[in-house]
Amino acid sequence: MMIARSALINLGEAADPETRERRVDLEQAREAIDVLLLLRDKTSGNRTEQESRLLEEIVYDLQMRFVRAAEAGPPR
Repeated sequence: MMIARSALINLGEAADPETRERRVDLEQAREAIDVLLLLRDKTSGNRTEQESRLLEEIVYDLQMRFVRAAEAGPPR
């Protein structure tokens, strides 16, 4: 959940807990999503059905948010 939260912060979807500001850093967001994908691959077969479903939902949601943020371009 910490990695997903990091991705949300870097997508500008949540405020940074330290600065309370929203920012967009697509490179950092992509790295967080990549870590979740790696975690998904490396833990395959070692998760409960509920854990797998949650991880898949989180990754899908973050990927869709990433696409929307990338299409929107830099913040103005």
